Amino acid sequence: MDKQQLIKLATLPMPFGKYAGRVLIDLPEEYLLWFQNKAEFPKGELGELMQLCLALKVEGLEEVVAPLKNQRLSR
Repeated sequence: MDKQQLIKLATLPMPFGKYAGRVLIDLPEEYLLWFQNKAEFPKGELGELMQLCLALKVEGLEEVVAPLKNQRLSR
């Protein structure tokens, strides 16, 4: 995990599906778990970011990304 990945979690919108347009860190944990257990994460960077997002949520570390998101909103 690096700072660029965290910035992308705070700024990159989900490009498809039920939560299209929602910033990745704001995706519901249940949605990410569905990808992990029933479907599969997308290939490439998006899938990696979604897996990182799920790991942060499971460990209760979403607040690591919050300052980056808040920084983006205050611009």
